[in-house]
Amino acid sequence: MSDRLRAVIFDWRGTLVLAPTFRGWVAEALRRIGRDVGQTAEVIGRLDVRRLDAPGMDTDADLHRETCHAAFRAAGFDRELADSLYAVECDLAFNPFAVDAAPTLRKLHEHGVRIGVLSDIHFDIRPAFEGLPVDSFVLSFEHGLVKPDPAIFRLALDELGAAPEETLMVGDRSTRDGAGVEAGMPTLLVPPLRHVDDARLHLVTALLESNG
Repeated sequence: MSDRLRAVIFDWRGTLVLAPTFRGWVAEALRRIGRDVGQTAEVIGRLDVRRLDAPGMDTDADLHRETCHAAFRAAGFDRELADSLYAVECDLAFNPFAVDAAPTLRKLHEHGVRIGVLSDIHFDIRPAFEGLPVDSFVLSFEHGLVKPDPAIFRLALDELGAAPEETLMVGDRSTRDGAGVEAGMPTLLVPPLRHVDDARLHLVTALLESNG
């Protein structure tokens, strides 16, 4: 790493916010349309979850929606349930921030560190960051690229005007976020967020302090 940390790029789901579980996702979709959440296990059992992780889904919003609805149809879900499932999947409110996310972003900003968010995602997450100091968002569906393609990391660096050796990539998945090293960035992998009260981002500010 450079003598001074000048920028940090964060992954979104699993790093800054709590990603929905399959059980929580389905239960919330049932609840919103007034159905018995006791059906959750049955609905999950009918769904081939492998179809929800098809390659390239997050490169295009329309492709993501069409792929998900095709999986819902294959599972025999009616349109009301399918629409509810997709609405929950795209609901920012269903992705709560970790308790240490906002304090970490603000502390970095106070020290003059530029902040980017790099996410494989199919909808605009910017509104969730209202009032938080983020300088750049690189969202996969807007660029047709997903991690671990080094090109999307280079794009995030360009958006921040930062050199790789002075930028820290922070994520929770070695197979995707860990590819930041291929773009020349020191990379910090933290355990995936399991509860909003988990505290892992102090490791980022500790590096900032150690850099002086």
